[in-house]
Amino acid sequence: MNDPPRKPPVLDCAHLVRHFGDRAAVDDVSLSIAPGETYGLLGPNGAGKTTTIRMVCGLLRPDAGTVHVAGAPMGVSAGPAKRLIGFVPQDVALYPDLSVRENLRFFGRLYRLPRRRLERRVDEVLDLVDLTARAGDRVDSLSGGMRRRLNIGAGLVHSPTLLVLDEPTVGVDPQSRHAILESVTRFGEEGMAVLYTTHYMEEAERVCDRVGIIDRGRLVAEGSPRELVALVAERDRVRLAAVGDLAAYAEACRLLPRVEGAGRTGDHGEVVELVVKDARSLLPDLLDLAHEQDVDIRSVEIDEPDLEAVFLHLTGTALRE
Repeated sequence: MNDPPRKPPVLDCAHLVRHFGDRAAVDDVSLSIAPGETYGLLGPNGAGKTTTIRMVCGLLRPDAGTVHVAGAPMGVSAGPAKRLIGFVPQDVALYPDLSVRENLRFFGRLYRLPRRRLERRVDEVLDLVDLTARAGDRVDSLSGGMRRRLNIGAGLVHSPTLLVLDEPTVGVDPQSRHAILESVTRFGEEGMAVLYTTHYMEEAERVCDRVGIIDRGRLVAEGSPRELVALVAERDRVRLAAVGDLAAYAEACRLLPRVEGAGRTGDHGEVVELVVKDARSLLPDLLDLAHEQDVDIRSVEIDEPDLEAVFLHLTGTALRE
């Protein structure tokens, strides 16, 4: 039996390059997203995620490379391609003195939606982002999580073919984060292509069909979360909560045999995370090294691989280091 023909990608980026001065913010990045697929662009702040999506959305001209949306070429003045995109930026871009409904109407009018269709679509989006009960309230009366959800709604009101979400859950409470992630999952199920940038591993594992790991402007790996985790299937992830000069300790750990990545995580960098082979046999060496470095180990955890371990393995550092 012949396989069904693959649908052409909604987003097709080829060999994107963008410099700021002498620094290559994006260096030969290529990716594509199929209809109904959620693609996560995963990397730390400064890795090139936002620069990439600004080129995808036609807000920034690449130094080299091309972007096509549903076959239409993207450029700074490419109206047809831009109308296919719903862009939700990191910073909430709403009018605080207008109501929830008035904001959605405003953004719908920018896309010249006919009045009857606009009113119907506003009601649909209010339901999608669970803000129907607050439709008449001013934006400045909403919680931060509600504003984030409305920000996503503003990107949805014209029924885009491609939805681009740049760190949509930064600074929101756990309940709002859950609601946003549930919505993203639903968008993909309904056939929308989604480009989702984040530096939260758990979000990428939860909502993304495929993940591209970007580091220092380069796409260093790509695949489903399961495929990426298979890259470190025989490695363990070790978490050492400690006190002392942990930057120097992590650097020293990288020099040990069987250590494939080490970096600091935690809210204040108080945890050293490592990707290693055979963690239990290596543990005495890690503890001896801590003693030599005058580092006080408070607790030790050994976990199965996940995307955090993949990032450590590929880049040698922790995602949030």
